Amino acid sequence: MRYGLLAGVAWLLAYVIFYRRWRHRKVVQKLPPGSEIRREIFYSAVSVVVFAAVGALTILAAKQGWTRIYTQREKYPSWWFWCSIVCAIMLHDTWFYWTHRLMHHRKLFRYFHRIHHLSHNPSPWAAYAFDPAEAVVQGAIFPLVVFVMPIHPAAFGIFMIWQIAHNIVGHTGFEIHPRWLIDSPLGKILNTTTNHAMHHEKLRGNYGLYFNVWDRLMKTNHADYEQRFREVTTRPKEQGSSAPLQDTEV
Repeated sequence: MRYGLLAGVAWLLAYVIFYRRWRHRKVVQKLPPGSEIRREIFYSAVSVVVFAAVGALTILAAKQGWTRIYTQREKYPSWWFWCSIVCAIMLHDTWFYWTHRLMHHRKLFRYFHRIHHLSHNPSPWAAYAFDPAEAVVQGAIFPLVVFVMPIHPAAFGIFMIWQIAHNIVGHTGFEIHPRWLIDSPLGKILNTTTNHAMHHEKLRGNYGLYFNVWDRLMKTNHADYEQRFREVTTRPKEQGSSAPLQDTEV
């Protein structure tokens, strides 16, 4: 329900209500066809079922006392509640980069990551459009977090909302960051919609999730990423796709 609600709101805002106002910020200057949207929704539904199964197993493990989930807030300092969320985000970013890059190996791609890359011009519904095998890999972050670090259920819930929202925004296809970002220190750290849209276009490079740190350290950013970001964020408002919105009816 969280995923469907957030992806639906993102779709409604970006592709219906504010489409004409925002279309100059669309990284790929065309709209995805309806058939692509329907496929993304179908595979997202499959992924949600897989995530639910992984989540159920994680809850069972917690009830057996096998995880480091704690329910008594006084058990850890109050600052750890917020610090644990940051740690979970950093752990997820690292997990995502390296598993994502591994799934691009030619011997693994067709089994794990092919479905996600059928979306060359992704929409919010592509955020969870995975092969079932990839959904297992992506869902593994849930038990990984609660097994390796102490975390309160409320902190874990905040982390979950963060990861869903960020993933959806990253797949909207509309660049939300200001043009100055790329020339600031934050631009060397934070990831952008443009970065991930280029990954879907080119199938290689730009493997990061929340941050651009691993891509910069491992030199896997596309060489023209910063130039593309500047181009997208400096388009005049009157520029943008004139494709009719009904092309995306589902």
